[in-house]
Amino acid sequence: MTKAIIDDVAELAGVSIKTVSRVVNNEPNVRPAMRDKVLNAIAQLDYRPNMSARSLAGNRSYLLGLLYGTPSAHYVLDIQEGVLATCRPQRYELIVHPCNHQDANLIEDISALVQNSRIDGVILTPPLSDNIELLHALKQMSVPFVRVAPTLNKELSAYVETNDRDASYEMTCKLIALGHSRIGFIGGHPDHRAVGLRFEGYQAAMLDNKIRPAADWIATGDSSFDSGERCAHQLLQVEPRPTAIFAANDEMAAGVILAAHQMGIDIPADLSIAGFDDTPVAHQIWPALTTIRQPIQDMAKNATELLIKQLKKSTSPLSASMLPSLIITRESTGRAPQ
Repeated sequence: MTKAIIDDVAELAGVSIKTVSRVVNNEPNVRPAMRDKVLNAIAQLDYRPNMSARSLAGNRSYLLGLLYGTPSAHYVLDIQEGVLATCRPQRYELIVHPCNHQDANLIEDISALVQNSRIDGVILTPPLSDNIELLHALKQMSVPFVRVAPTLNKELSAYVETNDRDASYEMTCKLIALGHSRIGFIGGHPDHRAVGLRFEGYQAAMLDNKIRPAADWIATGDSSFDSGERCAHQLLQVEPRPTAIFAANDEMAAGVILAAHQMGIDIPADLSIAGFDDTPVAHQIWPALTTIRQPIQDMAKNATELLIKQLKKSTSPLSASMLPSLIITRESTGRAPQ
């Protein structure tokens, strides 16, 4: 059977080739009835647009770039699934490009990616979303971009964020309501400013409840499981030791749980543990982790929608979206020991 072309779709639907093209590219201002006729014809003919021809006709590549520099595999996977869920219905393809955000050649690396792939736009995740030098470089190259969870210079681009600081504040207050006053905190990699907001929320909740956190209740990890385990051993040797530990992500919180098991500390009778992100590890470990569910996939979907609308010039290049996080209570937290 001969492969269907755009002319076949137009003939079957009884519309112009231009109308078929507008429907295929998901452009606005096509009447619903007309759109339905074209979509039905596409389905009947099993028509698949030629990406090369589409690119040449519109002077676009229909490629988006997802740039990330986070060490968390779960975070990257959730972001990628959210972006793909939005790209595919809009007939965009995705290039996923891991970056070392501390590399001296970062800007040159991304500039080469942009030039060689002709990507139409870029989605930046933390910590790249706060790399001001990179943002200016993308602007100089006239590459549209949208940022996920930026904390600096939000006026430079469209972005999607969640309420990291407020959610951490609420989690800390929840632990205080359970009777805990000696609450330790394990921060993530200092380059991840969004994770730094979680420490700000913890600190504000403690001070608002007239609890001054001691310096030896606070440790800095690098967002990995091993650093959580290491920091937990440090915090749990303090006298008197914390009765609760809040880690800035689930990987580190899982490391805290392992350290507590190694030291014979009962969870949650002697130590409550909380995390952030609600990654799969949160319900795979024992006891299951109380954590904050960050809407990572939805943030990625929104960011991709903002970028595609920006490419179609159907929204402001400075649009913003905020999706709230949610506390998920599981077995790793309980009342403070008497």
